[in-house]
Amino acid sequence: MKQLTLSAPFTVSGKGLHTGKEIIAEFLPAPVNHGYKFQRMDLEGEPVIDALAENVQSTTRGTVIARGDVSISTIEHAMAALYAAGIDNCLIKINGPEMPILDGSAKEFCEKINASGTEEQNADKDFYIVKQKIEVRDPETGSSIVVLPDTDFSVDVMIDFDSPVLSNQFASLEKIEDFASQIAASRTFVFVREIEPLVKNNLIKGGDLDNAVVIYDSPMDQSELDRLADLMGVQRKNVTEFGFIQEKPLVADNEPARHKLMDVMGDLALIGRPLKGKVLATRPGHSINSTFAKKIRKEIKRQDVQAPVYDPNKEPIMDNNRIRELLPHRYPMLLIDKVIEIGSNYIVGVKNITANEPFFPGHFPQEPVLPGVLQIEAMAQTGGLLVLSTVDDPERYSTYFMKIDNVKFRQKVVPGDTLIFHISFMTELRRGCAVMKGYAFVGEKIVSECEFMAQIIKNK
Repeated sequence: MKQLTLSAPFTVSGKGLHTGKEIIAEFLPAPVNHGYKFQRMDLEGEPVIDALAENVQSTTRGTVIARGDVSISTIEHAMAALYAAGIDNCLIKINGPEMPILDGSAKEFCEKINASGTEEQNADKDFYIVKQKIEVRDPETGSSIVVLPDTDFSVDVMIDFDSPVLSNQFASLEKIEDFASQIAASRTFVFVREIEPLVKNNLIKGGDLDNAVVIYDSPMDQSELDRLADLMGVQRKNVTEFGFIQEKPLVADNEPARHKLMDVMGDLALIGRPLKGKVLATRPGHSINSTFAKKIRKEIKRQDVQAPVYDPNKEPIMDNNRIRELLPHRYPMLLIDKVIEIGSNYIVGVKNITANEPFFPGHFPQEPVLPGVLQIEAMAQTGGLLVLSTVDDPERYSTYFMKIDNVKFRQKVVPGDTLIFHISFMTELRRGCAVMKGYAFVGEKIVSECEFMAQIIKNK
């Protein structure tokens, strides 16, 4: 799957939920591997903030990212819409400290993205694939996020409030393509009893009965309700019984749970990569959402590339017979058994290490260890197959090493190990020369890596 960006820019405008200021945000196409970035056009130097979990500064009634003294808040609805649309790269230029709240949902963002359209880019998507259970829990609040391995992205959300109006609710999104129709119109919500503390904390200056679901669930005199309405600068409303008192009816019986699902997606977008896994969120909030995203970000930064998924039952892209047709190497120097995945700029190959390899009697008799130089040679052969995949009639060409840089060996490779090679282009193929980055994995661990240059030459 290729990375996506917007086909054309679009603009949204409206008041900020917490500042009450009129805000204009322009969404622009961005180049490959750009990710999501926000640019404060109202400040000197027009600083840019990467929308990544490590930049989360606050999670009080919304997600706030910052770089130094510069911040942008309430980004989660826009992020969820971009993420759901499969957009990988977007620059958002904004003239204030927060995103406009609009009607409290992601509906307008989704509509504008759909009208703009998306454009496929010349780079592969870099998924973060969940391979084992990942869990984050907050024992104080009872909140948790659990993510399980799955072939696609899906979310289940369960919310629980001590309220006679809003107690337990559940929302689910099985297909991310259904976000715009099932989730996007769900608005943020607030309890009447929360309003005064929020106002005293200099928040929700732009809140009203049009951009939030308002829940009345605690007895209050009409005079007190009128005072809160005056405090918020909204029209007074007579309330005689518990329930929802916003102007527009609920878009669904479980609208609050659907909105929490939206928030989860918006905060998970801060991972910086699309995720493949099943998300189970119990009593989620921006705090635990961003804690989970930070946990994944640490893993991404610890290891530049994830170990490829290897299913030995899956039919290979190239078996050993096809590899022998393309590479001139033969026993004992053919060091790649099969290719299990290939994209426009990367390839994944497999080498099974057995005790019968010809070099083990000498390296070493009592402790067989695969020589590091042969790991690099196996990467080069895999890279050669990647280069050959770019030309017509690849059987008529050969690839040759020209340079090796930045070689690192991290742990031993021994009989019984299965080496997985991930090789990708670092630059475009120019004049028959390619610069590539190679990683060798055993399980989830990198055992070696290097950068190398190869040249493709037509056989005489």
